[in-house]
Amino acid sequence: MSEQISGRSDPRFKEIKSFDEYLGVDLARTHGFTHSEEAAGLDPNMVEEQHQALLRDGYVIIENLVSPETLDALREDSAPYLARVGRNSFEGERTQRIYGVPEKLRSADPFIEHPLVLAHLDRLFLPNYLLSQAQVINVMSHSPSQPLHIDDGFYPWPRPRPPLSAATVFAVDDFTQDNGATLAIPGSHLWGEDRFPEPGDETVAAEMPAGSCILFLGNLWHGAGENRSDADRLAITAQYCEPWVRTQENYFLSVSRETAASVSENIRRLLGYSIHPPFMGMSDGMHPKRKLPL
Repeated sequence: MSEQISGRSDPRFKEIKSFDEYLGVDLARTHGFTHSEEAAGLDPNMVEEQHQALLRDGYVIIENLVSPETLDALREDSAPYLARVGRNSFEGERTQRIYGVPEKLRSADPFIEHPLVLAHLDRLFLPNYLLSQAQVINVMSHSPSQPLHIDDGFYPWPRPRPPLSAATVFAVDDFTQDNGATLAIPGSHLWGEDRFPEPGDETVAAEMPAGSCILFLGNLWHGAGENRSDADRLAITAQYCEPWVRTQENYFLSVSRETAASVSENIRRLLGYSIHPPFMGMSDGMHPKRKLPL
C-alpha cells in the first residue's frame, strides 16, 4: 500500500535519492529536448572554421545565406509596420524598428532559425537556448551612428566572462561604409569590466551583400554605423541567450498560443516552449508545450 501511495507501483515513477540525479534531466518528460536536424547536417569542418573565428574575434561575417526571394518577402511584409522611430539616440531617432516580430512576420522565420546560425548557437550555449529578442531595423538616410555597446551588459556578471548571448544582423539591403554597416571592435569580447571603447581602437565595418549576416557574441562592443547615404538600410536582427537567463522580450505575452502552435519546432523552442533541466520553464508542473493547441 505504501508503494502505491508513493507512486512506486507506477513504472513512470523515478525515485531520486540525491540532488545530482536530476540535474541535467528533463523531469517534464512528455516533451524532451528538441534539436535542429538541418543544423546537424551541415559540413562540420566549415562550421568549425567559422566558429574559431567567432571565438577569436568575437564576430564572423558569413555571406549569401538567404535567397533574394527570402529578402523580398521580408521587405514586403515589413513595409506596413515601418512607421515607429526610436525614442532616443540609442534606438535612433531616424531608425525604424519592428518589435514582436515572431507574431507579426512569418517571413522572418528563415532568418531566426537559419540552420548555420543554429549550428553555431548549438556550440555556444546549453540545449534549449532561447530567442531573447528579434527586430526588423531600418536605418534611415542621414541617421547618426549608434553608440557602441554590448548586448548582454545588463546581466550582472562582471567581464571578462563567457558570452551569455549572441546575435545576428542580416543585411536585407547591401551593407556599406556609407549606409551605416554594423561596426564592431575585434577582440573586445575579451575586455574586462573597466575597459571601454577608445578613439584609437580598431573598428571594422561589416560590409556585406544583401542576404549575408554578421554573427557576434553578446559581449562584443558594436553598434550601427552612420548612414551617410541618401537611401535607407534595412536589416533584421535576432538575439539569443542561454536557457537560464531572462530574455529581453516576453514572448509569452507578445506571441499568441495559436501562433506558437503553428510555427516550426525550432521557433517554438526558441520562444520558450522548452525546458531547461530539471524544470525551468515548466507550467503547472508540466512541459509548457502541453498548454498549446497542438
